[in-house]
Amino acid sequence: MAGITNAYSEITPAVPPWLNKGDNAWQLTAATFVGLQSMPGLVILYASIVKKKWAVNSAFMALYAFAAVLICWVLVGYRMAFGDQLLPFWAKGAPSLGQKFLINRAKVPESTHFHDGGLIETPTVEPFYPMVSLVYFQFTFAAITLVLLAGSVLGRMNIKAWMAFVPLWLLFSYTVGAFSLWGGGFLYHWGVIDYSGGYVIHLSSGIAGFTAAYWVGPRLKSDRERFPPNNVLLMLCGAGMLWMGWSGFNGGAPYAANVIAPIAVLNTNICAATSLLVWTSLDVVFFGKPSVIGAVQGMMTGLVCITPGAGLVQSWAAILMGILSGSIPWVSMMVLHKKSTLLQKVDDTLGVFHTHAVAGLLGGLLTGLLAEPALCRLILPVGNSRGAFYGGNGGMQFLKQLVGAMFVIAWNIVSTTIILLAIRVFIPLRMPEEQLNIGDDAVHGEEAYALWGDGEKYDPTRHGRNTAVYGEEMAPSPYVNGARGVTINL
Repeated sequence: MAGITNAYSEITPAVPPWLNKGDNAWQLTAATFVGLQSMPGLVILYASIVKKKWAVNSAFMALYAFAAVLICWVLVGYRMAFGDQLLPFWAKGAPSLGQKFLINRAKVPESTHFHDGGLIETPTVEPFYPMVSLVYFQFTFAAITLVLLAGSVLGRMNIKAWMAFVPLWLLFSYTVGAFSLWGGGFLYHWGVIDYSGGYVIHLSSGIAGFTAAYWVGPRLKSDRERFPPNNVLLMLCGAGMLWMGWSGFNGGAPYAANVIAPIAVLNTNICAATSLLVWTSLDVVFFGKPSVIGAVQGMMTGLVCITPGAGLVQSWAAILMGILSGSIPWVSMMVLHKKSTLLQKVDDTLGVFHTHAVAGLLGGLLTGLLAEPALCRLILPVGNSRGAFYGGNGGMQFLKQLVGAMFVIAWNIVSTTIILLAIRVFIPLRMPEEQLNIGDDAVHGEEAYALWGDGEKYDPTRHGRNTAVYGEEMAPSPYVNGARGVTINL
């Protein structure tokens, strides 16, 4: 026992008195889980769920977003979302690169707010680990938001326009929502509940993705009519990484390895499983057979729905939320989508509006109804928070949830529109017709599967001389109209 005690109590230059090694280890682990959801989780999911000719492009859009967000995040993004207040909805941007900032104790929010009488408005949260752990954890949240948004514009967005869009949207849209709800903005102090990103991440990505899909324009008619996944089993692999990674997503939100973290993890899995089963059951009832893609969609809506309140609702409420998240988004996707002129017009490739915007809004509102007062007292910065079903001021909490959602929706529509219209002045938002017809080979000069004879056009002379991995020259393929790769002679 003495050895264990010394291991946790010894103070060295690298172990200051405020550092809790368990909390720090869990936060870094949770951040890694969330990072794996994007890289490689969603990279694999996107590459396999789309038509074969868009596999490389879809994977690359996710890969690029992950890398670009990290650099923008540490240069200026983190402190625009969690730094000193500049405006009620935005913080002052500054680099998060110096050791003087990174090794100090984490603190949220950085600005202290006072009532008119001089009392502190909302207590500061100071986790027991350094700022660098929080910077990295929050980066993974920012990255997955852009990756999810990409799902709305797969199969036609100009890759150069996407490369410009990612940093601009991160800095001028995501940071506003993050600061307003998490970093010390007006919604944070007012008491709007967004436990782990139902609004900041999912509602934002769903609304911004739908808006982007409108401005970018639709896929080719042939792609819209027939867009089968090119590898269902690989799609399940990516979906599985997404599901398991959500334990870090919601389990890391308390900023500590405390009693709320395992509650959030359990509720997350309960809601996801319930939603998947409900969605699959509806598929069987109405279409006569279960759909693997439908099961993945149901899993996703359950994970999204529980996120705003994962650590704040009881587990029976997680089952209820799973039932609703497996049915309401199903109705919006399978029924309302076919009857709505607007939804039919806007080509949201992977239905991110339904799986993230609808499910995220549903989760936020249900949290306003089902948030348990005792759990709220353990974790929320604003005291006396509770869901409407628990009486007291719970009705006011539901109103706060509704107002918070309206702000996030409005900001994302406006900011996404302005960013895309600005980019359109310099770069076309949609690929040219030649690229749309051919796909990956025209956009990247690469294809996902090295099989010849699928009909895609490929001219090896456009890419110069073929060279093997170790520098040995290879003869150009005589099949100039075949896909790049191995020729199989049968």
